Amino acid sequence: MSDAPTQNRLLEDARWDSTIYTGEWQTGGGELIPITEPATGASLGTAGSASPEDVTRSATSAAAAQKKWASWKPSERAAVMRRAGLLFEQHAQEIESWVIRETGAIPPKAGLETHVAAQECYEAAALCTTPHGEVLTSDEAHWSFARRRPAGVVSVISPFNFPLILSIRSVAPALGLGNAVLLKPDPRTTVSGGVSITRIFEEAGLPAGLLHLLPGGGDIGKALTEAPEVRIISFTGSTPAGRKVGETAGRLLKRAHLELGGNNALVVLPGADLDLAASAGAFGSFMHQGQICMTTGRHLVHESIKDEYVAKLAEKARNLPVGNPAEEGIAIGPIIDATQRDRIHSIVQDSVARGGTVEAGGEFSDLFYSPTVISGITPENPAWGEEIFGPVAPVLSFSTIEEAVEIINNNEYGLSVGVLGEVGEAMKVADLVESGKVHINEQTVGDEANAPFGGVGASGTGSRFGGATANIEAFTETQWLTMRSEIAPYPF
Repeated sequence: MSDAPTQNRLLEDARWDSTIYTGEWQTGGGELIPITEPATGASLGTAGSASPEDVTRSATSAAAAQKKWASWKPSERAAVMRRAGLLFEQHAQEIESWVIRETGAIPPKAGLETHVAAQECYEAAALCTTPHGEVLTSDEAHWSFARRRPAGVVSVISPFNFPLILSIRSVAPALGLGNAVLLKPDPRTTVSGGVSITRIFEEAGLPAGLLHLLPGGGDIGKALTEAPEVRIISFTGSTPAGRKVGETAGRLLKRAHLELGGNNALVVLPGADLDLAASAGAFGSFMHQGQICMTTGRHLVHESIKDEYVAKLAEKARNLPVGNPAEEGIAIGPIIDATQRDRIHSIVQDSVARGGTVEAGGEFSDLFYSPTVISGITPENPAWGEEIFGPVAPVLSFSTIEEAVEIINNNEYGLSVGVLGEVGEAMKVADLVESGKVHINEQTVGDEANAPFGGVGASGTGSRFGGATANIEAFTETQWLTMRSEIAPYPF
């Protein structure tokens, strides 16, 4: 380890450095992964990575360990999950320091990650004793039940932007419901999205062999999808990568829960308070540098207030402090890497070349991209049609609710929509838009451990995360069970 934040023993323990976890910390078969702070370029340490052969061995051992874990009393599994939640709270400061430095997050965003991580574990503890089935009616002289049983081995593949939340929201419920988990975090955020979770559950007393940490690239994701023991793949990431996972899972007759990209619209209705609307719009577009699947990627503003809204939003953008999030008072940190930064800038430049006007931002220094507002665009403009995954707010006007709904729905994504203004008119929008989530008088970014989360269209396969109903459906299989008091008579 070099120059890594250390506050207590959870991540101070050097066992995880340069290793993977397969029930014990050991050297992986893949190349070592440098851990770099995007804000400064400083080295934070080294993570291990797995080989496809490591995945094969882990899948086999996880399947064996899962059978015993599934036989534990629900109260015993719940106790492990509660301890994990408490440990996330106790070690929040240490984990948050890693989230800040490894992901470029500002402290409030890092605090949100540890808070949600703890809540996910507490919700998972409750899943252990939630009813897992129902009594069915039947014309036969027997009792008829539909019961939910653990699926077996679950692969969790998570991205870099909210690495802790987007890993734990699948890891915790899958474990709580009696499964084993193979976890592959993004290589750029291996500690925040993988090591921290593994160490928490290690300290919480999760039996060895149930959680495997297998960092790596696309070859590891492929191996985690194809391993015969894996029955469910929980994937969060880009739509192109998610399509590949879904295609492979379909061919192998496995379930893939896909939470993918988004190009989310914020509708500002006539009569909306524009100061509050601009604040909501700025948060939705610029929070964590726009690197959120729910980021407000499209601002759809009524023509009567569009110019005033653009002016207020641009003023917000120009006054948000940009810099190292480890320093005081910073609102906008760095983009995760140069590849992503260059893609953002390319879309901005292309959008200007096609008639857009940069009202604020549109420039960068190192990995720091200025909050950007673009006006004067059309629905065909790249800034409007593409998921930028950066701090860019394109603005388009509309004249009627019907036109606004048509513009929103004329996009392949369907993850989140925010509607600001009079509630009755906002409800009309909510009833007509095709989206996994609709937030009235809130912006597009929102997540709670007990709420179903997901999108439609190119944004994924529906709400397969969060809340008891979605999690039980996601990580268990349904078995029909009948029972008679004596052997049934048959005509043969």
